[in-house]
Amino acid sequence: MSTLNFRTATRDDIPALLTLVTAAYRGEESRAGWTSEADLIVGARLDAAALEADLARPRSSILLAERDDQLVACAHVTDDHGKGYFGMFSVDPNQQGGGVGKLVLAEAEAYAAREWSVSVMQMTVIDVREELIAFYERRGYVRTGITKPFPYGEERFGIPQRDDLQFEVLKKTLESAGQHRESNDATTLAPEGVTR
Repeated sequence: MSTLNFRTATRDDIPALLTLVTAAYRGEESRAGWTSEADLIVGARLDAAALEADLARPRSSILLAERDDQLVACAHVTDDHGKGYFGMFSVDPNQQGGGVGKLVLAEAEAYAAREWSVSVMQMTVIDVREELIAFYERRGYVRTGITKPFPYGEERFGIPQRDDLQFEVLKKTLESAGQHRESNDATTLAPEGVTR
């Protein structure tokens, strides 16, 4: 299998990002992978305006993972008041289960620690997505018990098919940012099969 390459997104990547995120979570195509939300929410997961806002915001990056010049995964990483925030994690359904997600998550954690010196990464996950929460727990994330309301009525995030959805906050303590800065060459930071 060829190398996974990482870069940060630009406005030119918005159409491909919309396609990838939708394919990973919504509609029939998403059912090829295990991250599908198709039974929970229908419609768009995000829109171009949200991506443009994420790209324009200070201390905010959308990381792209490409293989053979094809977008296979992405994640939004931001500095949220001194803590890293990880979201919009999407892997092409046909690439799921092959380790791409683990590499993208590790790269996002390293990026946040390196770029913004954050020591904690947080995320929100729909609380009924037990298999997804278990994936993160196997990678060191813990359930905080903190929940946030689902944005019912905001159709730009899709139309919920249930009335009991909410987000749960997960968090992980990262390797110290100083350790990332000291070992700032790609061979020590990048997992095997990854280039930056």
